[in-house]
Amino acid sequence: MFTGIVEELGEITAVETLDDACRFRLRGPVVTEGAKHGDSIAVNGVCLTVVEHEGDEFTADVMAETLKRSSLGVLAVGSRVNLERPTAVGSRLGGHIVQGHVDGTGEILGREPSENWEIVKISLPAGLSRYVVEKGSITVDGISLTVVDAGSDFFTVSLIPTTLALTTLGIKQPGDPVNVEVDVIAKYVERMLGDRLTGEGAAR
Repeated sequence: MFTGIVEELGEITAVETLDDACRFRLRGPVVTEGAKHGDSIAVNGVCLTVVEHEGDEFTADVMAETLKRSSLGVLAVGSRVNLERPTAVGSRLGGHIVQGHVDGTGEILGREPSENWEIVKISLPAGLSRYVVEKGSITVDGISLTVVDAGSDFFTVSLIPTTLALTTLGIKQPGDPVNVEVDVIAKYVERMLGDRLTGEGAAR
């Protein structure tokens, strides 16, 4: 489990395309400290497994399903990525509960800068709007954010200077894809209420 508090901006240093998958080598001095084979690291909000680790770099395999559901397939050598290690039991939950299981990809629709923050408008994949509410939590490229406005096919977030300086949302432009993970609690509530209304829950 992650919290959506990005630890560092990493970089793709190598990409190996396989028949039905892809292998990335990534540089991240902070997240690789103490890393070992089998550890999890979130890359732009996608939970990946460390295959190899050497120095300040690690490799991770990305299967076809992940490439299809996320924006990792557009990454190339030199691409910057948000990196976060799993949260430790007993530590502070700085953002919100993030699984690293991307629900779909959105697209940066526009940016409105101001003196102290910036409003970013992002398209919302079909079927996800019911999980997004004003002032609710959402994860964009692995960043825990608060929804400002929620429409039927878009949402907006307000970014402080720290987020702009330390994450990919500071450099992404209109047309760029982003990974979106909605609040998992909303999905569980929907499932439980649906079972109660249909009577399935009582039958179990």
